Amino acid sequence: MATLEFLGAVGEVTGSCYRLIPDEADAEGSILLECGMHQGGAAADAANREDLTSLAGTLSAVALSHGHLDHAGLLPKLVRDGYRGPIHCTNGTRALLEIMLADAAMVMERDTDWQNRRRRGREPLTPIYTMDDVERTLDQCQGHGYGEVVHLPSGIRLVFRDAGHILGSACVDLMVPSAGRERRLVFSGDLGNPDSVLMRAPERLQDADIVLMESTYGDRDHRSLEETLLEFQQVLNEAHKGGGNVLIPAFAVGRTQEILYHLSRLHHAGSLPQTRIFLDSPMAIRVTDLYARYRELLDPEDLRILHQLAAGDPAQYLPGLRRTRTVEESMAINRVHGGAIIIAGAGMCSGGRILHHLRENIGKRATRIIIVGFQAAGTLGRQLVDGASSVRILGDTLDVRASVHTIGGFSAHAGKSQLLAWAGAFRNRPRFYLVHGEPAAQEALQQAMQDQQMDARIPAPLDRIDL
Repeated sequence: MATLEFLGAVGEVTGSCYRLIPDEADAEGSILLECGMHQGGAAADAANREDLTSLAGTLSAVALSHGHLDHAGLLPKLVRDGYRGPIHCTNGTRALLEIMLADAAMVMERDTDWQNRRRRGREPLTPIYTMDDVERTLDQCQGHGYGEVVHLPSGIRLVFRDAGHILGSACVDLMVPSAGRERRLVFSGDLGNPDSVLMRAPERLQDADIVLMESTYGDRDHRSLEETLLEFQQVLNEAHKGGGNVLIPAFAVGRTQEILYHLSRLHHAGSLPQTRIFLDSPMAIRVTDLYARYRELLDPEDLRILHQLAAGDPAQYLPGLRRTRTVEESMAINRVHGGAIIIAGAGMCSGGRILHHLRENIGKRATRIIIVGFQAAGTLGRQLVDGASSVRILGDTLDVRASVHTIGGFSAHAGKSQLLAWAGAFRNRPRFYLVHGEPAAQEALQQAMQDQQMDARIPAPLDRIDL
């Protein structure tokens, strides 16, 4: 009988990883769903460095739901440790991985160099993977269209369905031979928020025997888009009146593009007080260009609105936008002491250029910090959301005098009611296993699903279930 093993994103939000083991008696020829990076402190770094040689030796294929690093960021490590088979994903994810994995490798090499300079003669550290590993990984990636049937080893069939989360995101729909019959296993990946702009609504599936479902926001709903935009505009107005800067930690894929869309609409409505907007993330700049090239995957109505606002001229979408690619351009922003919006990576404040802008601005009462995405436990972003009075940034302990605003309505994840609606579309009462969520969120969603007579279970790390 085919089995499924829970290797990551169990009781936590990062490190997504599951192994599908076919009918054979041993694990040879297994299919890996996701190969995500752990995020959030020293423990996460240690988990990312664990040897994957044994796992790589069991695999015949890898299937990815989308390109966020917590779902795909350890692929080059898997390849470095010996995996040589195909990596299946959508065409949009394949294009994103070229940007995401290269940026991750560059950051790792830079951070490792910085750490080694501080180790004072001790054995030097090595990066988790390098650009050479990324290039080999991309060579093994195979892109597919939504709805295309992909034939995997052991008679398994794979189809990607639009998850509406980010460019190329997918639900992974698998037909798996098991004990003389076929079982249908559906992995939700990250389900999109239907209220979000630019992406299409998640495709609802109706048939499955087993469903792995994300539960990131299983304990709450997001505010409506109308309320979210009112709050967003209020924060921008307050910052402008107080003479401070607005800092937005940038999730380079999806959230940045959505924020730019809303800023464009505010500008053309005459409701955007700031005239200087910095997109200070080379990766987010490249991803934004990629979104423009893959317009056929985006929501046509949102694109029509943008086209109409700017009269067809892309330069007029957001005239005050300045894309800062170089380090020198980024450093120059520190001379801007007020009146600007600064969108900079990384989204959880775990590295990148946002740290430098926080260091310059977090001690000023006029500063507004807008958090627009989930902040994993152990990250600087989570400390700010939880109301820390002081934080360590780039080796310095700094008092937090800036106002921190969490605007959850911009989330690219489905909220609790939307997760329940997606799960409720299945007709034949499958078994649900809740993954990719912190315990409180999982337990709340499990109870809500059980109240609706759904069979919802919460797996433990390394649990193995029969299909």
